[in-house]
Amino acid sequence: MKVLVVGSGGREHALAWKLAQSPRVQLVYVAPGNGGTALDERLRNVPITDLAALADFVVKEGIAFTLVGPEAPLAAGIVNLFRSRGLKVFGPTQEAAQLESSKDFAKAFMKRHGIPTAEYETFTDAAAAHAYLDLKGAPIVVKADGLAAGKGVVVAQSLEEAHQAVDSMLADNTLGDAGARVVIEEFLSGEEASFIVMVDGKHVLPLASSQDHKRLLDADQGPNTGGMGAYSPAPIVTPQLHARVMREIIQPTVRGMEKEGIRYTGFLYAGLMIDAQGNPKTLEFNCRMGDPETQPIMARLKGDFSKVVEQAIAGELDSVELSWDRRTALGVVLAAHGYPEAPRKGDLISGIPAETETALTFHAGTTLADEKLTTTGGRVLCVVGLADSVRGAQSAAYETINRIEFDGMQYRRDIGYRALNRKH
Repeated sequence: MKVLVVGSGGREHALAWKLAQSPRVQLVYVAPGNGGTALDERLRNVPITDLAALADFVVKEGIAFTLVGPEAPLAAGIVNLFRSRGLKVFGPTQEAAQLESSKDFAKAFMKRHGIPTAEYETFTDAAAAHAYLDLKGAPIVVKADGLAAGKGVVVAQSLEEAHQAVDSMLADNTLGDAGARVVIEEFLSGEEASFIVMVDGKHVLPLASSQDHKRLLDADQGPNTGGMGAYSPAPIVTPQLHARVMREIIQPTVRGMEKEGIRYTGFLYAGLMIDAQGNPKTLEFNCRMGDPETQPIMARLKGDFSKVVEQAIAGELDSVELSWDRRTALGVVLAAHGYPEAPRKGDLISGIPAETETALTFHAGTTLADEKLTTTGGRVLCVVGLADSVRGAQSAAYETINRIEFDGMQYRRDIGYRALNRKH
């Protein structure tokens, strides 16, 4: 059968790579794809981003199902459109995707359903927002309400930084419509973890735990980014914590959506903050797989992923059991010069080694033209190492990175450090 993955990032490359391993799948189309998906003969890029044209393409090619990667097409209603045409698609509807596309919707939803999260207020008026900041003090978190491609969150360590963030979003309109409303919430300290599940409307299937690194620089310094690396499993997610997150956060979210007349299908990602006492709170929801968490998770997933997606679309996730590679997978993002503020494009990439049992490279911001691979975005590649320990996986990833070159390449040298520093 033929399947379609919508998107062009590292997450989509990893999903397509995993689907292509199935003996049932003859071809994976990726729309629009990237340089890495162009280089894999089992994958084929489709230069279509218009949703109606994509639906036409699916009909014409007789595609068995579509898997949607990024948030923008979900927020634009690709699932609603495909279903209205009788096409099989895995992802949340436009209504369900509000959990990600509106921070205010998500926070109000959590409040209504008693899901643990940070205290917050929402503002459209800059003066009222500034007054609230002065009342609460720093550190404090300022978030753009809408989708801002991972750039709409400012964790302000000082009041000055918080006031600047509010002015930038509400007064200067730097994020456009996404920042026309801001959510200001209490700063939560602790350790972050990514908790990602598949939902078929009723049943929930948890994926392997993971942890990503949001800050640009080593030791979690520098600006927030879309993610500079991730590893799976995350030692902080103990079996006890896993059960608690399912009970207190994931299940109430799926049931709460149902109560509000929204049947949730697709991936659901809860970004968690776990405090020193081991209590989880929800930082945010994403209605998709995380990037870069998808790359290590897919590297560890065993078995036929195409069957899992089909069962999810059919509402049969209760009959699925996933099996995982016992090894740790650790992915390091290689970012372009100037990322995250102003990533440079057009730098030539060389030296990417062939995939091995212990190392693979997923593409994100790359393009292939005239047999030349160049950078086209902020996060360019994600190099994943696999080994029996976090340190071994880290070594495998960084040994591979030493062979890859492009001008201005920047990356963190400490991905996985929290797992290495944990008291065993």
